[in-house]
Amino acid sequence: MRQSVQELFEKYQNNLYIVACNICKNAEDAKDVVQDTFIQYYSFKKEFESEQHIRAWLIRVAINKAKNMNCAFWRKNKMSLEDFMETLVFETPESEELFETVMNLPEKYRIVIHLFYYEDYTIHEIANILKLSESNVKVRLMRGRVLLREKLQEGWENDE
Repeated sequence: MRQSVQELFEKYQNNLYIVACNICKNAEDAKDVVQDTFIQYYSFKKEFESEQHIRAWLIRVAINKAKNMNCAFWRKNKMSLEDFMETLVFETPESEELFETVMNLPEKYRIVIHLFYYEDYTIHEIANILKLSESNVKVRLMRGRVLLREKLQEGWENDE
């Protein structure tokens, strides 16, 4: 017995999502597990005995994929910004506040500002690292500085 992926998806996507969510404890990872499970069903050319056999197979695959996701290196070693900030040592409270503000910028600005100011890369080197044009790096630096200035001024105005 073989059913179409579309039929199975409509029937079992919620069940698989709940199973994956219980293991992963993360909605986005659970969605990935469900997607990967149906991809594996599609590419697996096995005939099943019954619909219950298909359902059991899908659940077993989802559980295994969710467990594998939990064992992934990046999952075990990820850390929240707050936890990461606790591991760093700063010379002054102002430098800590500045670093935290930089880390809260949108990614495209945060990366170029970090590379330029904290890692001491030149604009040319940053352009090569990020595969961007030098003018694009300059624009991101400028916009990042503007955002940084606005966020820091908000903090200073609130302190007064």
